[in-house]
Amino acid sequence: MTDDDPRARSGEIGPAEWLAMNRTGSFDWDLDTGTIDVDATGLLVFGVSPDGFDGRPVTLVERLEPAERMRLDRVVRAAVSGGDTSYSTHFPIPQDDGTPHWTHVLARILRDGDGRAHRIVGAVRDTTAEVSHAAFVQQLEKRREVQTSIVERTTHALSRAVTVDDVTAALTGPGGLARLGADGLALGLVENGSLNVIALSGDRLEVLDGLRTRRLDRGLPLAEAVLSGRPRFVSSFTTLGRDFPELAPYLERLPFRAACYLPLVAQARSLGGMALFYRGRTAFTADERNLALGLAAIVAQSLQRAILFDEERELATGLQETMLPRRIPEITGGEIAVRYHAAWSGRQVGGDWYDVIALPRGRVGIVVGDVQGHDTHAAAIMGQLRIALRAYAGEGHAPSTVLARASRFLAELDTNRFATCTYAQVDLASGTVRAVRAGHLGPLIRHTDGRVGQPKLRGGMPLGLATVFGEEEFPETRLDLVPGETLVLCTDGLVEQPGTDIEAGLAALSEAVSSGPPQAEAMADHLSERLWERWGSGDDVALLVLRRSPDPGTPRAPRIHQYIHQADPQGLSDARAAVGQALRDWGMPELSDDAELLTGELLVNVLLHTEGGAVLTLEVLPEPVRRVRLSVQDRSSAWPRRRTPGEAATSGRGLLLMDALASRWGVEPRGEGKAVWCEIGPARVGADAGAGTAEGSGRGG
Repeated sequence: MTDDDPRARSGEIGPAEWLAMNRTGSFDWDLDTGTIDVDATGLLVFGVSPDGFDGRPVTLVERLEPAERMRLDRVVRAAVSGGDTSYSTHFPIPQDDGTPHWTHVLARILRDGDGRAHRIVGAVRDTTAEVSHAAFVQQLEKRREVQTSIVERTTHALSRAVTVDDVTAALTGPGGLARLGADGLALGLVENGSLNVIALSGDRLEVLDGLRTRRLDRGLPLAEAVLSGRPRFVSSFTTLGRDFPELAPYLERLPFRAACYLPLVAQARSLGGMALFYRGRTAFTADERNLALGLAAIVAQSLQRAILFDEERELATGLQETMLPRRIPEITGGEIAVRYHAAWSGRQVGGDWYDVIALPRGRVGIVVGDVQGHDTHAAAIMGQLRIALRAYAGEGHAPSTVLARASRFLAELDTNRFATCTYAQVDLASGTVRAVRAGHLGPLIRHTDGRVGQPKLRGGMPLGLATVFGEEEFPETRLDLVPGETLVLCTDGLVEQPGTDIEAGLAALSEAVSSGPPQAEAMADHLSERLWERWGSGDDVALLVLRRSPDPGTPRAPRIHQYIHQADPQGLSDARAAVGQALRDWGMPELSDDAELLTGELLVNVLLHTEGGAVLTLEVLPEPVRRVRLSVQDRSSAWPRRRTPGEAATSGRGLLLMDALASRWGVEPRGEGKAVWCEIGPARVGADAGAGTAEGSGRGG
């Protein structure tokens, strides 16, 4: 290096360092005599006094550690014996004070005509300053890499934070402190003139719980940093305790040695403050201070976004709540539970809705729907449509008329949005459900034995579009809800998983309904946890669960109800098994075989000769001698007729079997259908059939 070296001119290295880096001597080693001639500078590099040097090579390396001497000897011998013309090596020479001086030898091997080495000449240079400088640069670069990593990892973690809770989770969750390069953290927000510490993370920092909410004054270092807008770097907790006496008792219980208190400012607004605590640090370099300030700026920006998001979400939630029913009316004969989950978006406003409407004659209307879109306009349209549909339903119109009028109403609004929905009128006294569908998912029904059915509701076009295209037909489907059964309505957000066919979502919903608890509120919670938390965050979800109250009868006169789908052989088999098991459980095993046989006959007749399913009721008649009554209700008005089957006939013996096994049987009209019943056990003496009953008698009749 020369005087013109820019590093010397800039002051990056001092004069003494520059001279040391340029201390170079020379040597001439006669291999034949074994002597070496070294100039004064070279001897100075080796740390040998010129007056005491005896010309022997071994004297030059006396200061070297034995391992270094052996390594140097191997390098020289290998170069000489290997035919090399030169060699170069670095080695440390310990000084009197124990510090090493790094030495660089660059030598040339002179050989005679036969290739025999007879002389080595070269230069020896003190490179201690170079090595130290390189180590310093390497250490500095390593520190900068660590700092860059801290900034990058913290920025990446906070970039995914949406809410204030997300920000605190990113800072205090797994790996949070490691990302910050700290051993402890306290995060506070300014709220209504107070500093509220919303997060504490680190060993024993829970001792500061008593200081979580304080008036914003200068009594604590974090509050002082917030008020002054200036950071405070603390290298001594003792000094910190003297400056803030109220904090002193807490500091004695903390395992940290240093801390920095940083204001969190974004767009000239003071949001709060952040404190970082360190175990092994006792001072802060300029780079470390800049790093802390940079982290504070990153956290402040994330908090600003999160606070704005939370404020918008709170506003949106309030708007959504005003659009949805404030109160669900109490119903007689059942229970209803509703849930609404907003999509995971900035405003969390959508067009999904539910409603429960009290209707004349003790009926109840239930609806779940979805207006196209996820914005405030969709929410506004939803609110208007919900009120209109409620009004039409409250007037007592048939379900098909309610949807036709709602479609007309939506088409007349100044909007290009459409809506889907499912609406049903439910009579819980009889279990009759009259349902219509407008481009929406149909209901699910959980039966008393846990099976889940998906009734086929003939559907019309979505509301609004149906009027535009002149297709205001919404076919009505009648369903039967027996005591203890549950009906589930939802919007597609509960069953749509990104990248998966909706049928997979419906299957998952069916499985969740089947495995869930029977109570409506518990079932709604179960479905929310199982499905919405799994994949429903990308869309709104409206959910309505209605359960008809179970009808267990009494201990003296127990009762069961079960619905059997048409063309369901397994359901028929399950119903027979349920009847037999119930009678055995009720202490009447002697009647189970006959009851199972008659159950099969009654159900087969209905499922073969009518359109639709059947409701089976098994009950015990306690007076005066306990008897069993089986009843199968269907929607057909055609009554069974007695036939005389031939010897080769495969049918027509059902009523003959009833005569043979039942003590009494008959047919009764039931609304739009009929009920075929039979009794097993001793006949009632003198009993008549009663009005409107066709009755036959068998054994004992």
